[in-house]
Amino acid sequence: MYLILLTASQFECILEQVLKCGDVGNMRESHNDDEKRVHRARECLVTDGVAEQLAETFKALADATRVRMISALAEMELCVGELAAAMGMTVSAVSHQLRLLRRLYLVRRRREGRHIYYSLDDEHIDIIYRCGLDHIGHR
Repeated sequence: MYLILLTASQFECILEQVLKCGDVGNMRESHNDDEKRVHRARECLVTDGVAEQLAETFKALADATRVRMISALAEMELCVGELAAAMGMTVSAVSHQLRLLRRLYLVRRRREGRHIYYSLDDEHIDIIYRCGLDHIGHR
């Protein structure tokens, strides 16, 4: 699991953006070289490490097959065989994709007898997925 450390200013900036998410127009302000605005923008920047971790997460979600897996797992826990059958893929191919998603803490697994069941790692992954659906629904 990743531990992401944010300064109070970065957290405040992210919180402000999340609260304004419903109206992106509010996030766009006139451009000027006001030193306070530049300073505030610098405070809101995430560290290189955090940016790299987040980019890895978005790279994993940039694959249509993995997004389809996330869509199924957002609705229910599934074993590899069930997910493979639902997607029309081999168990081997699904397992390969799930390994990547597990490495990035996007999904988790649970063993029950001979079966391994997969689900989303936490509610954040579900939120990211559903926000993406909402976003493309605005087009």
